[in-house]
Amino acid sequence: MDESFDAKRFLATLSPGPGVYRMLDESGTVIYVGKARNLRRRVASYFGSKAHHPKTQALMNRAVDVQVTVTETETEALLLEYNLIKAHQPRFNVLLRDGKSYPYIKLTVAQEFPRFEFHRGPRPPKHRYFGPFPSAGAVRQTLGQLQKLFRVRQCADSYFANRSRACLQHQIRRCTAPCVGLIDAAEYRTDVDNAVRFLSGRNDAVLVDLQARMDRAAEALEYERAALYRDQIAAIKDVQGRQVVVGGRIRDADVLAAVCLTGTWCVAVLMIRNGRMLGSRTFFPKTSAHTESGEVLSAFVAQHYFAQEAPPEIIVGTAIDDQALLEAALSERGGRRVGIRARVRGHRRRWLDMATANAEQGLKTQQATNATYSRRYESLADLLGFDDLPERIECFDISHTGGQNTVASCVVFGPQGPLKSDYRRFNISGVEPGDDYAAIEQAVTRRYRRVRKGEAPVPDLVLIDGGRGQLGKAVAVMQDLQLGDVRLVGVAKGQGRKPGRERLFVAGADEPLPIPADAPALHLVQQIRDEAHRFAITAHRQRRARAQQGSVLDAIPGLGPQRRKALLKAFGGMQGLKRSGIDDLVAVKGISRNLAERIYHRLHSD
Repeated sequence: MDESFDAKRFLATLSPGPGVYRMLDESGTVIYVGKARNLRRRVASYFGSKAHHPKTQALMNRAVDVQVTVTETETEALLLEYNLIKAHQPRFNVLLRDGKSYPYIKLTVAQEFPRFEFHRGPRPPKHRYFGPFPSAGAVRQTLGQLQKLFRVRQCADSYFANRSRACLQHQIRRCTAPCVGLIDAAEYRTDVDNAVRFLSGRNDAVLVDLQARMDRAAEALEYERAALYRDQIAAIKDVQGRQVVVGGRIRDADVLAAVCLTGTWCVAVLMIRNGRMLGSRTFFPKTSAHTESGEVLSAFVAQHYFAQEAPPEIIVGTAIDDQALLEAALSERGGRRVGIRARVRGHRRRWLDMATANAEQGLKTQQATNATYSRRYESLADLLGFDDLPERIECFDISHTGGQNTVASCVVFGPQGPLKSDYRRFNISGVEPGDDYAAIEQAVTRRYRRVRKGEAPVPDLVLIDGGRGQLGKAVAVMQDLQLGDVRLVGVAKGQGRKPGRERLFVAGADEPLPIPADAPALHLVQQIRDEAHRFAITAHRQRRARAQQGSVLDAIPGLGPQRRKALLKAFGGMQGLKRSGIDDLVAVKGISRNLAERIYHRLHSD
């Protein structure tokens, strides 16, 4: 603390009531925010004669001034502390990355044929919501299960209202096609009700209803319909067998475990909803290595659950500061009782062990990730407005020589780097030579048609190497496949094709996204784009080499290796074969007249 600061006189002016104090450095920046039940006693503890904790000593070495705000209640002090930490991001506080929010599944209950869809953000009461889920991937996986099990629609209302015939989802038995009247509203509503029961953890009620429907269909001799119900029952039992179902009577809870390794803290949140374990999510709060686990968990509970809806029970691995105060504040904000439990046994203890294991694994993964790479991901997430880091980025590029042997590449990146086992390449055919727009359209269609069938995960972000034209083709394909919620960005080469001059076109925006040449986000985009280009040009060169080594006979349907060998032997090579007529070709063993005509026309088509 600065010598000019008169601590004794300042402390004499402080109120013994609750409030918030802020410590500032010599530049006037807030470096720490704290709350207190008794402001005078709490602030005085910093100026005592006894030795301080290393973290506190480092704080006092930098602080030159203290400011206070008196509140009427300790709960108000807690809320003010949260808002000040969020506003100032003090370096000596435990800080969470801002903007974290959990996704939900939204059901449009007011519609005649309700729709299940991905949702993040404010939740208007006119709809029904299920969740929260730990990640967007968990939501999409659950939506995929709903389509497979109950065949409920997920298409946009504009798409639904303008259908004249059933779409691909009906053909692959993922939708009952209410858009074209293949199911009435009452029967569709029954499927929706069963889907709601499934999301609420009432699988047994779903099975009872389907069993009754199957029996009625069998009695009415509607055996095909009965078989569909039978398959639904089997599929639900299969999903039920693979779900992690918690023990005890608990329905909704979060389990928190904090682990520190080499100065880095990780908090793992294990989410339990409707008696099912939905998965976990890891957070990496910024704080000093000398911070105790109880302080980390206390700050996490305050900052995280003041921005999110808290479940009825929060289980923590270490007793936390101000537990009673946090319970009262969270209960008041949520309008229901919220309890925090630290000393637990039985299945709750096993959940804590599982959360601890997830936190340890999260730290190992975090440390294995290059620091620069992580910074680039965070920069890209901030640039594009993601609430959390994109878990899966896919990028497309086209490579050809004069329009010939065109190949499209699709590379996949995650937070840990390239996922090379997920790379794909597409040999483009049936388009005009050099038409990159049509090539991108074909590649994106082929890729995400398989994704729509559940054969690959849905990405969070798709990069298209190209400008507005290529991006527009990709956007049209994604909307047609009902994947319009996936973010798409076109990466156009700048003047002179020099790095740093790229322009990023975001789908739906009129102007390119402004981004400086030294931005970490741009470096990540360049890295992914360059990897897509490398993979595309490698595949193109391989295809071109095969074409150069091959023969014109290879492309003739029905002409296999043995027949090609017989023809070349009979006529002494390609020159003799080209001089032969159809009757000469028919004379060769195994060559029919139809095949001979195809050979003749192919050889003389140039």
